Amino acid sequence: MDIEKRINEIFSELVEIRRDFHANPELSEKEFRTSDKICEILKNLNIEYTKNVAETGIVGIIRGKKGGKTVAARADIDALPIVEKNDVPYKSKNCGVMHACGHDIHTTVLIGVAKILKELESEFEGNVKLFFQPAEETVGGAKRMVQEGCLKNPDVDYVVGLHVQSYIDAGKIELKYGKLNAQTDELKITILGKSGHGAYPDTSIDAIVIAANVITALQTLVSRNISPLNSVVLSLGQINGGTKNNIICDSVEIKGILRTLDSETRAYAIKRIQEITTNICDAYGGNCLIEIKDGYRYLINSDEVVDIIYNTAKEIIGEENIQFKEMPSMGGEDFSYFMDDNVKGAFYHLGCGNKEKGITSPLHSDSFDVDENCIKTGVLVQVKSILALLDANRGN
Repeated sequence: MDIEKRINEIFSELVEIRRDFHANPELSEKEFRTSDKICEILKNLNIEYTKNVAETGIVGIIRGKKGGKTVAARADIDALPIVEKNDVPYKSKNCGVMHACGHDIHTTVLIGVAKILKELESEFEGNVKLFFQPAEETVGGAKRMVQEGCLKNPDVDYVVGLHVQSYIDAGKIELKYGKLNAQTDELKITILGKSGHGAYPDTSIDAIVIAANVITALQTLVSRNISPLNSVVLSLGQINGGTKNNIICDSVEIKGILRTLDSETRAYAIKRIQEITTNICDAYGGNCLIEIKDGYRYLINSDEVVDIIYNTAKEIIGEENIQFKEMPSMGGEDFSYFMDDNVKGAFYHLGCGNKEKGITSPLHSDSFDVDENCIKTGVLVQVKSILALLDANRGN
């Protein structure tokens, strides 16, 4: 099969599918119509699938010839709580909900991949799993899918995924070796003092004063405790406390985020947050409660898989259409849950921008849109990379 020619033949169909998803977006954990639509398409393609994985997720499987490895590809399917401002025929019909992160493209690309590989199933050894994942934007649907066994029966050896980016032109991709996304942790600090009349502060322990000193001191964590060559983010986004202007506050709650790129740095940062906060509270006669809630874990690409994607893409779209990301992102991405000691994987960026057409709005904005030609590139690179991964391990 001439895969590129076949993609061109089904392109109009894929655009129609993408526009349907875009016009009918659904929030995390509520992707019921989206899930049903995907199941309908897989059924029409005679692709075996399991629905209701992590509630609204779907796992499809294409079984090639016996033997070989199993490669999985992932697409997230949820949308964002944003009012779309684009004046386009496929504008969101669900006011206040929008595919402003390109998950409609991701889903469409994976459907295109499924269609092509189903037609090729008699030509390759091994299996291809299709992960249509819910709730990437909120609770981390990837982790739930893994917990429910999506990597088992048959066991997945490799997993690939992509994300559109409007700063990259359609027809191009962006790769990165090693660290791509940060661990995301949520931080909650409760400062405990002693209430009293504002006119008699000596009889009280002012939680606001303590909190002010804690916040100031924590700013030194990144600037003075972490090497300037190591990326760490500590952002405190909320502070709440006090009941009245003439009452000394007895409790202040501070909330924020911590982003790190490796376990050693994360452990050290958490240790220093605890030490700095506790010591300041002790010095002022107060107490504190410190809660660290795990978020998405680090996304670290496997060099082996990146190599295969790079070498494959170089042949089909040209080296001039491949760029490499220099620094990792401090944003989170739950694709990382699909990768563990037994599953190697790579996540890369698919260009969807077009300056000439004015398609430049960033992700998560109310004017985000894509050059739909990116669908062709996404399907082509994914199909060829999956086949290369299956072929590279033949007989192993």
